[in-house]
Amino acid sequence: MIGRYSLPEMAAIFAEPARFRRLLEIELLATEAWASIGVVPPEAARWCRQHAPVTDDEFVAAVSEREAVTDHDVAAFVDVLQSRIGTAHASWIHYGLTSSDVVDTAWCWMLRDASELLVAASSELVATLKAIAIEHRSTVMIGRTHGVHAEPTTFGAKVALWALQADRDRTRLLAAQRAVSVCKLSGAVGTYSNIDPAVERFVAERLRLTAVPATQVIARDRHAEYLWACAAVGNTLELIAVELRHLQRTEVREVEEGFKAGQKGSSAMPHKRNPISAETISGLSRVLRGNLQAGMQDVALWHERDISHSSVERIVLPDSSLLAHYVMRRGKRLLEGLQVFPARMLANLDSSFGLVFSQPVLLALVQSGMTRDDAYRVVQDNAMQAWRTSTSFRSLVEADPRVIIDANGLDAAFDLTRSLRNIGAVFEALDAIQ
Repeated sequence: MIGRYSLPEMAAIFAEPARFRRLLEIELLATEAWASIGVVPPEAARWCRQHAPVTDDEFVAAVSEREAVTDHDVAAFVDVLQSRIGTAHASWIHYGLTSSDVVDTAWCWMLRDASELLVAASSELVATLKAIAIEHRSTVMIGRTHGVHAEPTTFGAKVALWALQADRDRTRLLAAQRAVSVCKLSGAVGTYSNIDPAVERFVAERLRLTAVPATQVIARDRHAEYLWACAAVGNTLELIAVELRHLQRTEVREVEEGFKAGQKGSSAMPHKRNPISAETISGLSRVLRGNLQAGMQDVALWHERDISHSSVERIVLPDSSLLAHYVMRRGKRLLEGLQVFPARMLANLDSSFGLVFSQPVLLALVQSGMTRDDAYRVVQDNAMQAWRTSTSFRSLVEADPRVIIDANGLDAAFDLTRSLRNIGAVFEALDAIQ
């Protein structure tokens, strides 16, 4: 992933020196596990731990140089590691293991740690959305269906639904974390033919991972679930971003992204203030969905393993982790700086001549004894005339001899508070999340 969309705490997890430190630790723990059951001499395990190299940039370069000879990354890593440890004790490194034992366990360890950052960012996003929803619980605006004025709602109710969805994303991230917090050290086809199951249990306990049955590789539905959770985060942030992009349009202008001192919206037009964060989030969510597609295709591997998934995962697992983390942080920043214009929201609601109250009028006519279809036609006729003539919908209804509703009934039908009287149900659901 390019640095532009990488936050340092997540990038650190997937940096090459850090990845090699994990591979090294797995190898050392496996050697110590063998020692604990009397296969490896205890002094050999101690020597390997005491003389283990620092996996810095120089070490990474040495492995890359060796890989040019072996054409096998883990074999190159083991070769360099054994040479740095030195003496005959180093021969116990990688004893009974196959490459995927080490690589897959390291991947799951990295994804477990990445998940912790994702869950933390998700919790902060939920809290931000919840606070905005409560703040704007009574900020009245028009609800739109198909992009057209429908009935009144509040900006707080809109944001509350976003918060509920973001909370479901958090649940998905936690489930994905459980799915990937596993390990396997069971050999070439997962049968423990050359490794004692006690070694796997030892390593799993030390790394706080769960040992699972596997072939040569851990089943990739786990990784696909992780990628789905990341993509779901992107979907939710894009849902929010698309709505905010629409509401910031000049013709609507009900909200606006924050604009800091010194910022420029356009290199050519000084008046511009563009929804750049929302548009960035929309774009990055497409990458997250694309990565999910690749991850889904990684599930079906030949027999007990092939490496068609390996090259894909080197890209999509770090990138999706970085992007999901980034869009949540970027989204939180966008929401915290969001400007909301309640007066403009009310003006837009009023701009459709009162047509937003067409359903209460319809229901009042039904209550007066009119058939629903007849009532619908009466309301529709007046609504269309209001549009054509830019006339108050209520005045047209009052003048229509077919309408037998007294003034109190019309007042109730055109009462904004009546339209929003039950909106508290949304906030009851919001209050239930932490």
